[in-house]
Amino acid sequence: MEDLQIIKTVDEKGNEQELKLLDIVSVDDIDYALLLPKDADPDNDDEEVVLMRFKNENGEYIFEEIEDDDEFDLVAQAIIDDANENEKEN
Repeated sequence: MEDLQIIKTVDEKGNEQELKLLDIVSVDDIDYALLLPKDADPDNDDEEVVLMRFKNENGEYIFEEIEDDDEFDLVAQAIIDDANENEKEN
């Protein structure tokens, strides 16, 4: 598997985290990132994926936690639907 881009974020407690960028999806013109902790194995289906909203502000990417359950569910379903479509094509 190719090397994945590493994203550095700061959580609400001020702790820096390093995450691997797995994919970017757009839902209703909003971009979302699928991320894994840096040390996680992207080929292991048991790893917990982090889903964050992100935007580009003045050349800097800002990652935001998705706090609205309906928004999270909408994006998660779009990712599942996309994965199912890709599986059918292969």
